[in-house]
Amino acid sequence: GREQAAYDVAERTARQYNCHTYPLYEDRLRLSGMLTRVKDTRGQTWDFASGAPQSTEFANSRFFVPLLAHSGWCLFVDCDVVFLADPRILMQEADDTKAVMVVKHKPRDWGGVKMDGQAQTNYKRKLWSSVMLWNVDHKANRRLTLDMLNSWPGRDLHAFGWLADEEIGELPVGANWLVGLQPKPETPIIAHYTLGIPGMPDRRDTEY
Repeated sequence: GREQAAYDVAERTARQYNCHTYPLYEDRLRLSGMLTRVKDTRGQTWDFASGAPQSTEFANSRFFVPLLAHSGWCLFVDCDVVFLADPRILMQEADDTKAVMVVKHKPRDWGGVKMDGQAQTNYKRKLWSSVMLWNVDHKANRRLTLDMLNSWPGRDLHAFGWLADEEIGELPVGANWLVGLQPKPETPIIAHYTLGIPGMPDRRDTEY
């Protein structure tokens, strides 16, 4: 499907820099008993805890990363990305005082649809969570419990509701360049195709 095609490109471009990627499989999280969020998959997936549609399988499972990684620093990215430079460059930005580091995109109306015609939901800190450099050992991330992961509305997880403002660090814009929504940064590291990957018929004129 569209997510697998996007992931294959992301994985291949990461491999150019000798970086390994690990996909998040929602079904495996459910089989393990970690993920218990109730959803309806008839038509577009509906997440009951959020009272809203769920556009990807990793919409909320991304927040399990600190529990799965156990220790150290870990980078999560949406699957619809292309690595244009070695993502380990971002470790130069790593700040041990921060629980997570993101590109802090400014609030705006992101439009009615995103990739492949999926509904676009606006919320606080929109798109911050599409690229996250996690400081897994930071004590603030211990507040993130399985109960919260399975019961909080997705918009509260994506807004980093368990963190204080000063616990969220900032990455350079090149770490999460929103292709088609922002000018190309001087030094792009990760190109994020949130409007749709270039393989989609209506996005063929997209860069790269």
